[in-house]
Amino acid sequence: MRRASTASAAKLVFFRDMTLAWRRWDEVAQPLIFYVVVTTLFPLATTPDLNQLRTIAGGVVWVAALLSSLLALESLFRSDVEDGTMEQWVLSGQPLGWLLLAKVAGHWVITGLPLVLVSPIVGTALGLPYEAWGTLVLSLLLGTLTLSVLGGIGAGLTVGVRRGSVLLSLLVLPLAMPLLIFGSRAVTMTMDGDSPAGPLQLLAAIFFLVLSLGPLAMSAAIRISVEN
Repeated sequence: MRRASTASAAKLVFFRDMTLAWRRWDEVAQPLIFYVVVTTLFPLATTPDLNQLRTIAGGVVWVAALLSSLLALESLFRSDVEDGTMEQWVLSGQPLGWLLLAKVAGHWVITGLPLVLVSPIVGTALGLPYEAWGTLVLSLLLGTLTLSVLGGIGAGLTVGVRRGSVLLSLLVLPLAMPLLIFGSRAVTMTMDGDSPAGPLQLLAAIFFLVLSLGPLAMSAAIRISVEN
């Protein structure tokens, strides 16, 4: 029997997750709802003055996006490990790292991309000027992509741990702090009239570093979890 190419196998994994997500749309919508609710309630807890909110808008949007992205990470690989799918991937002869990266890409499309697309609207509600929309979207695009790969590594390490969501947060949050710092800084610099090129370039560098090492780290973590 002819074995499917790596690209075909990764494509099948990606569209399989898209199909499953369509059937569980309520779970998929949870991070987005959380994101909108947190950013909407924040002015009620501080001040409705847009001039004051504008100074912290970038930080608020980034913190809410970071926490929202963490909600769905704990179950990223768990169902596949429990039903035996992950074990079949390990034994399939396909590069496991590419299959896991395809799954992480599907996770980002489902949970991360909606946050990026909604961010300008949410930012406007916090007083974010139109001129900062592009920087906000670009920074969140790089940040959520990086966070999805980091979350994949953390999910692989904790998939065999009962109630591993707390441990996953403890693993991923410290690694995500540079994303939060550079992302919010880029937005603030744009609002101050400065060029955000520096922080954005650092976000891009972190993304490509994580992308290059992520598949290997996820593959090693999953193999350890499956074998145990």
